[in-house]
Amino acid sequence: MGNHFERYAEVAEILARHGFGSLTTRLGLGRFLPGSGSQGSEDLSDPERLRRALEELGPTFIKLGQVLSTRPDILPPGYLTALSKLQSSAPEVPAGTIRSLIEQELGASPEELFKAFSDSPLASASIGQAHAATLHDGTAVVIKVRRPGVVAQVQEDLEILQNLAQHLSRNWTLVADYNLEAISANFATTLRAELDYLQEGHNAERFAKNFADDPSIHIPKIYWNRTTSRVLTIERIFGLKIDDEEVLAMPAAEKNFLAELAAKAAVKMIFEDGFFHADPHPGNLFVETNTRIALIDFGMVGEVDKELRGHLGNLLLALSLNDADRICRSLLELSINRPSTDRSVFRQDVLRFMKQYQGRALGEIEISPLIGEILAILRNHHLQLPSEIAMLTKMVFMTEGMGARLNPDFNLGTVVKPYASKFAFERAIPQDFLRNFSRWGLDAAVLAAELPDRVRKLIDHLDDGVEVHLRAAELDPLMTRAEQIGNRLVAGMIVAAFIRGIGELTAADRERLRIWQNPLVAGGVGVVTAFGGYLAWTSRRRGGRAHRQ
Repeated sequence: MGNHFERYAEVAEILARHGFGSLTTRLGLGRFLPGSGSQGSEDLSDPERLRRALEELGPTFIKLGQVLSTRPDILPPGYLTALSKLQSSAPEVPAGTIRSLIEQELGASPEELFKAFSDSPLASASIGQAHAATLHDGTAVVIKVRRPGVVAQVQEDLEILQNLAQHLSRNWTLVADYNLEAISANFATTLRAELDYLQEGHNAERFAKNFADDPSIHIPKIYWNRTTSRVLTIERIFGLKIDDEEVLAMPAAEKNFLAELAAKAAVKMIFEDGFFHADPHPGNLFVETNTRIALIDFGMVGEVDKELRGHLGNLLLALSLNDADRICRSLLELSINRPSTDRSVFRQDVLRFMKQYQGRALGEIEISPLIGEILAILRNHHLQLPSEIAMLTKMVFMTEGMGARLNPDFNLGTVVKPYASKFAFERAIPQDFLRNFSRWGLDAAVLAAELPDRVRKLIDHLDDGVEVHLRAAELDPLMTRAEQIGNRLVAGMIVAAFIRGIGELTAADRERLRIWQNPLVAGGVGVVTAFGGYLAWTSRRRGGRAHRQ
């Protein structure tokens, strides 16, 4: 297990002392324990004991716990609640050490660099310490200084975590369906980025650009001539934390406005920018006026790239259509692992979930419980989400909880609905189809969107090594809906494109198959062969009727 004997022994001792002796054995750390170890405090739950153990293990494990608190697809609710309380506090670094670090990084003493500098920290966390200062032009700023030795400690712990993840994956069947090595590697990448204050500065600037046209959202300025990877100089934000008593005592109309303002900012990050603040807890949101809020702390962020946005679009479309099969496919599409899921049982679980929301508009539904139930289904079937979706989920939970604190009647669904509808609409109807939308109607657009899902389903079967049999009856629902549009030519296009797609599936390589997932490509090829396919189809139907007669 590498050359970190002392740290391995420390990890084993702390876990055992908090009542996780059996886990140390599973982790392969039993040999580092002199005895059986303590069983922990009996008056605490397992999740609370785990929280205390992680806090004692230090910054890397605290951050790990905070990340795991965003993973309802992996951990049950009790652990999520306990780990969300993890505090990244640490003893103060002496003022003399902070001053020395600033001079090493910026080439001058704090007295030369700033008009004023406070030796008393505003906050002391496990990775860095923050101090108030004033620039020579009178601008109030915050200086964040990375703790000495934290990088070496984090690097050692990350190596240990990756080794432990590999050991668990190979020796514990209970976690076999979860790619612990990938989770560990992703966590390492995220934490290393958080150690780099240059990256945090770039994140802040990206948010500032995204909200440049919105005067109600304030993103603090980065002062690059006083910033390095170890020291960050950022505009100081003054105001009230969004859950302060003074804010909660505001008139209801003002609190409602602030709740919607914060929620709209969060939803814009997801649906428009694809770049979101992954830790919007009340301490990172400040009320500057009753019409303006400010964000701070940009070390933890998430991105929703084009592919992931497409998967989310599929899910939103499926939810809007109340289509169980499409919801199942969309959730499987979102999952990054493929355990031996019983798809019929999975579908039944989705159907039970859907019954609770049947007949209700998105604006009438609380988003957090809905997401929580979906994640519970995924967890029960050992399906794992990308880390970006997990962070996004945490953001949604925090945003809706904060809104409810300001306004008990707040519903994030009313804010999400316009964005979700637009997103699902654009996913169902690609840009080139918009010119034809008024003629074909929404049903035709959704029908076109279904074709790549049918082909994708075939690819999934091929991935699983399952023999594929094409039965005419499986095309009947698709054909029935096409006929309802009243346009046989569209039906012919779909049949021809689908049949040709099957032929390509059996003859082409995998990369060429993915072309068929694009409805424009499938439809375009269908146009070329539509007339022949239509004639062949109608001829076969007539021949069948004549034979039956």
